[in-house]
Amino acid sequence: MKLRQPTDFLILEALEDKGRNVATNLAAHTGKSRKNINTRLPVLEDYGLVRKIGPADRSGLYEITATGKAALVYQDQYDDVDDFESLIEGPSADRSEQDGDTQASFVRGENEGNDDE
Repeated sequence: MKLRQPTDFLILEALEDKGRNVATNLAAHTGKSRKNINTRLPVLEDYGLVRKIGPADRSGLYEITATGKAALVYQDQYDDVDDFESLIEGPSADRSEQDGDTQASFVRGENEGNDDE
């Protein structure tokens, strides 16, 4: 994960502070050019730090993800660690995937001991 400082962190901060937003507004909030924001948002999306939302694929509306929020928490350590991605994902990344499977099974009604039937 190669983040561009301070731009990428400014984008993440704006999305956390202001909520979901589009590039034009993010440019105003960050003081960076719209072109720069439009270039960085897909990169941040590839890293899983933001996600594109909205009814249309071309809506350009983004929101910060939990991983993006973690990146903000550990922002001060970005230059000091060799693997920032591992730092923000934490040691429980594999465990949370397993927990997600358990939760999905529960939601689908596949949990054991279901006495409602």
